[in-house]
Amino acid sequence: MIDRNPERVRVAVAEDVPAVRAVTDAAYHPYIERIGVVPRPMEADHAADVAAGKVFVTAEPVDGQVDGLVVIEAFADHLFLDSIAVHPRAHGTGVGRRLLHFVEARARELGLGEIRLYTNALMWENQRIYPKYGYEVVERRVDGPYDRIHYRKRLD
Repeated sequence: MIDRNPERVRVAVAEDVPAVRAVTDAAYHPYIERIGVVPRPMEADHAADVAAGKVFVTAEPVDGQVDGLVVIEAFADHLFLDSIAVHPRAHGTGVGRRLLHFVEARARELGLGEIRLYTNALMWENQRIYPKYGYEVVERRVDGPYDRIHYRKRLD
């Protein structure tokens, strides 16, 4: 079942910062050993990102518990998907799909024709997911300790 209901995604507020931190840490922590460094989203200034209106969350309708989030930033020619995180308890429930559909809807709403993102080359799960949603590899580049694969999705 594909949940394309972007209304279930809302802008994060200051009270969400602890949940944003918890979901991000839970989602990215398993990668520390694999990639050999702390994933950059775990080191982000979540309070500043929330205050800047860059963070959007989706919550379980029953208890309101945040189960996923995206951090996005609009540029003149694209929307940058800085981070997407789904709490492990919500894996397989459509949260990630809902968030990716939200990002696309948001880009269209802002009149932007492209979404860009990158993922660590050792997060191979993502390399299977993003192409399923229309993202294409643009380049692979090492940025400091991070070996990143850059993607884009052009919107019609």
